[in-house]
Amino acid sequence: MTDNITRRAFAKTTMIGAAGLAAAGHAEAHENNNSTFNGVTIGAQSYSFRDRPLDEAIAGMKKVGFGLCEMWSGHMEPTQGTRGPEGRAKLREFRLTAPLSDFEKTGQAFHEAGIRLYAYNYSFKEDFTDEEIERGFEMAKALGARVITASGQVSVSKRVDKFAKRYDMRVGMHNHSRIRENEFATPKDFDAARMGTTHIAINLDIGHFVAAGFDPIDYIQRHHDDIVTLHIKDRKRDQGENVSFGEGDTPITEVLHLLRDSKFDIPADIEYEYKAPDTLAEVGKCFNYCKKALEG
Repeated sequence: MTDNITRRAFAKTTMIGAAGLAAAGHAEAHENNNSTFNGVTIGAQSYSFRDRPLDEAIAGMKKVGFGLCEMWSGHMEPTQGTRGPEGRAKLREFRLTAPLSDFEKTGQAFHEAGIRLYAYNYSFKEDFTDEEIERGFEMAKALGARVITASGQVSVSKRVDKFAKRYDMRVGMHNHSRIRENEFATPKDFDAARMGTTHIAINLDIGHFVAAGFDPIDYIQRHHDDIVTLHIKDRKRDQGENVSFGEGDTPITEVLHLLRDSKFDIPADIEYEYKAPDTLAEVGKCFNYCKKALEG
């Protein structure tokens, strides 16, 4: 996809891709993946496979063994040529006009590949119109997702909550490590966003939380009912880098044991972000690390 791609061309590509996904999935409709180990489900954030189109990402998830996915919006909408006023307008137009049938076909492709599409990652920002906010819920429903996750902004939470109530979907706000006004990084940011709302929840990224100086174990123990999904990655403290699982300061094993031993029903989604030459091999290593931790 190039920066000057038109909305019509992208929509055509999406429609063809969705049809291909559905056809490919149908051939293996009876093969279901099970990535729940001792009561804890290990899922994939499809951003882990950001280096390939969605059909190849689904194939990769299936090969690794994932039975659950949180899908990154970049696997459905354009990611190039969306900066600046013209690009932003183009992205909004795509969101408001893309056929929901394309999303239904994609949801069916996941289903037939034996992967549950649990969440759609659609990141609400202040510049979203109400129509654009609502469209995210329509897309998520068409996909068959249960929840939405969002790298959003604190100030937009109440606007999002209005539509979350209407569509009866919880929205898990995702944290990063940078501590800035109106962004999610600290426990207070989550508190501010959820105040006065009913459907705003938490998508806790344990790696970013550690890098920002916070303890995910304590936070999960106190807020597990309000967490719709975890992002599993390993980072070092003090805004440290992303590293291979087991090489950083993030207590991945301890978090997984907490979910297992406390029977917290929270999907733990691997989000592969450190740099390595072979995405599929590295995501497989992350998956096996989590599986071993839960079976030990």
